[in-house]
Amino acid sequence: MKDPFDAFRLAGRTALVTGGRREIGRAIALTLAGAGARVAVHHAGTPEEATDANAVVAEILAGGGQAKAFGQDFAQDDAGLQLALAVTGWADIDILVLNASIELPEDYRTITREHFDRQIAVNLRTTLELFQALVPPMAERGWGRVVTIGSVQQERPHPQMLVYAGTKAAQLNWALNLAREFGGHGVTVNNLAPGAILTARNRAQMAVEGEALAARIPAGRVGTPDDLVGAALLLCSDAGRYINGTNLFVDGGRMAV
Repeated sequence: MKDPFDAFRLAGRTALVTGGRREIGRAIALTLAGAGARVAVHHAGTPEEATDANAVVAEILAGGGQAKAFGQDFAQDDAGLQLALAVTGWADIDILVLNASIELPEDYRTITREHFDRQIAVNLRTTLELFQALVPPMAERGWGRVVTIGSVQQERPHPQMLVYAGTKAAQLNWALNLAREFGGHGVTVNNLAPGAILTARNRAQMAVEGEALAARIPAGRVGTPDDLVGAALLLCSDAGRYINGTNLFVDGGRMAV
């Protein structure tokens, strides 16, 4: 009898996980490695981020996997192209998980050009450059998986996150666009949209609002990074080969109410 888990295995594939040094990115990187993929773990290049990324790599290596850390500040010009050049010098990329992003919450009336440009650079410009550099080669090889990490903000924007929410909405649009262009070449492009996930980024906010927020979620709780890994593995593997152009919410049912 055929092993139903074979379709989830990623032996021989290489994944790049941006923002892979902690929280959601770390959980996805470890899961893909556990499924057999070699993993390029991206971080923003600071000493703290490099330490975190190297710890993820060490955990993968200790488990018998293959991984390497790559530092690149996405706010810099040509950051996506530079990262693509570095990682493809290590291995061809079959799976691209676009998790890195920044949010700078503030009233829309006080948004500065600096804050606007930084969020656009990290969340969109670098995404475009990675698409341009890494997706066409996947199509040429006849197999590829792209997963953009979105947010409920793309459809239910918080008043304090005008720019961030807008970049997530644009990213979803791009994912749907590329899904149509590359779907006939063995490449799937999907958006995985987390709901309220407890991370270092929002821990202070969750301490104040978490109980009230959980009461509005049918699952009765906020999520954790590990709640996302099953969906991520599905979309990154042959198990999800007929899922293309999908916006998949992992939110405990929050979008249903």
